[in-house]
Amino acid sequence: MKAEEHISAASKQDAGARAGIPAQNLADAARQGAAARRNERLALIALAGMALGWGYNWVIMKSVLSYVGPFDFSALRTLFGAVLLLAVLAVLRKPMRIRAWPRVALLGVLQTGAFSALIQVALLHGGAGKTSILVYTMPFWVIPMAWVAFGERIRGLQWLALALAAAGLVLILEPWTLHADFLSELLAVIAGLCWALATIVAKWIKRDHPMDALPLTAWQMLFGALALCLVAWFVPERPIDPAPYFYGALFYNAVIATALAWYLWLFALQHLSAGVAGMSALGVPVVGVLAGWLQLGEQPGGMELAGMVLIAVALVVISLRSMGKRS
Repeated sequence: MKAEEHISAASKQDAGARAGIPAQNLADAARQGAAARRNERLALIALAGMALGWGYNWVIMKSVLSYVGPFDFSALRTLFGAVLLLAVLAVLRKPMRIRAWPRVALLGVLQTGAFSALIQVALLHGGAGKTSILVYTMPFWVIPMAWVAFGERIRGLQWLALALAAAGLVLILEPWTLHADFLSELLAVIAGLCWALATIVAKWIKRDHPMDALPLTAWQMLFGALALCLVAWFVPERPIDPAPYFYGALFYNAVIATALAWYLWLFALQHLSAGVAGMSALGVPVVGVLAGWLQLGEQPGGMELAGMVLIAVALVVISLRSMGKRS
């Protein structure tokens, strides 16, 4: 494969020379293309790591509510995550200055503040697996938003993947049955909408003010965490039970599920289209449902299992479409 790429590159240089294009320009373009393909591969790996970290975290976020209120925990985990990322920036001596402060603040309020609070409250009365599935109605919001905002039209296999994922979510949600936890489900869907809006804001920032993913993640998280701290200050909740599980859950959320996972998500958004990133992120609720089943006994029925299979197939389809587009 490397030999073929070398021959192809040499052929392009010969053709460019015949066309009067300087060889240095062709070499620079080839290096830029190789870097872009490498970043896209890394973005897909980042999405896989994010799916595992976030997927299992639904069980942790559900279980920790026995020790702390939802707003207090949301504020603590995001604040610690933001401080951790800012410390990493300082240690690595990375530039901390960013542009487009209003957009970054909006991103933080939507992605870190509203999203984190809504899912934590939804988990009070909803199951971990079911809540994760409802939150991941996000792609159904982000794909038309990206179409309107950036002209990212839905083409080819994306339509098939979208249809399979929609069918899978319908089978998991079973909308033809009545649910007692309607408010919990509604909050989970609104959380998905907030995440979709945040995804569009992140792409908006990238288009007009390109910046590294790490400082962007840190600063938007700090803005969202400060908003959550204000909410936690004014909303009375149960006292925190300083049990070992609480500290373990806080560590997991601050380091893995908040700081690291949000960085992986924003890195993926910088190198993939919003639609592809949104559809690929559907792997998170599959992990969440399986983890809830194994650890919390939230055993899905036949319909839910069929839905998970359809979502898995949709992920394969969208991945194949993405790889085909790059080749």
